[in-house]
Amino acid sequence: MSFLRHIQACNSPVEEPFLRWRIGSRVYGWVRPAFARHLQRFPAVFDVSEKGIQTPGGLSQGALSERLADLARTLAAEGIVPPLLDEPYPVTAGGRGEAIASVDRVLAAYLGLRSFGQHLNGYVREGDRIMMWIGRRARDRLIFPGALDNLVAGGLPHAVSLQENLIKESWEEAGMPASLAQNAVPVGALSYNRVAERGFRPDVLYCYDIELPRDFEPRNTDGEVEKFMLLPIEQVMEIVHDSDEFKLNCNLVVIDFLVRHGLIGPSDPEYLDIVGGLRAPLGMPERG
Repeated sequence: MSFLRHIQACNSPVEEPFLRWRIGSRVYGWVRPAFARHLQRFPAVFDVSEKGIQTPGGLSQGALSERLADLARTLAAEGIVPPLLDEPYPVTAGGRGEAIASVDRVLAAYLGLRSFGQHLNGYVREGDRIMMWIGRRARDRLIFPGALDNLVAGGLPHAVSLQENLIKESWEEAGMPASLAQNAVPVGALSYNRVAERGFRPDVLYCYDIELPRDFEPRNTDGEVEKFMLLPIEQVMEIVHDSDEFKLNCNLVVIDFLVRHGLIGPSDPEYLDIVGGLRAPLGMPERG
């Protein structure tokens, strides 16, 4: 077993065809041909061919967002995609601030869109020891039910600031008041490109650390977490190294924490691959 295998699992080779989705001259997503057939029913938005998918440039943000909303409502009503989450995600080929439209979160992977999330490592110091708060996801979760999770982790909707969303997620997932959550320290961003059941996922995770007071005990307020555990960092390290108990991308967040705190160092034979692999260039890898 190893740490690197989790990074490789989030960046596995692409062994099936995807169609590039261009808006104007820029690539915004990658779509499976089977799903692209549904897009053919919306010729005002999508021109689908064997070479790719084209959407006219020049549409206003509002007009394109509304057309994508019509698409989402139709496909959800027909059961082609899951029920909508009413959570807007950016349509962007760069950062969140470069978004040219928004679309319901449900469609992000189907369209192969760049998506953004936030993960918070919560830990406590006991002398020289680090103890980390770990959550276990509720058994009714659609994705990774019952898996281990970071203290706080959630998607980052369009047009919501990072600070605002982090404070909201910290309260919902861990019962952490804003006065405490605002002490979270941004420690970087991770990225990966994963082929998932719903489609292609070029994802960015904004990561944070927070050293918590010993008397703080997280409590879930939205039903997404079954329980929390305060574990020695060595035990967390062992779980990640030797098992698949964590939600897939949460492994990367813990591994990054271990690297930054010197618990995975240059003596590890996979060290350079681990450090480089945590920040993969976003987008569909070129196929050889």
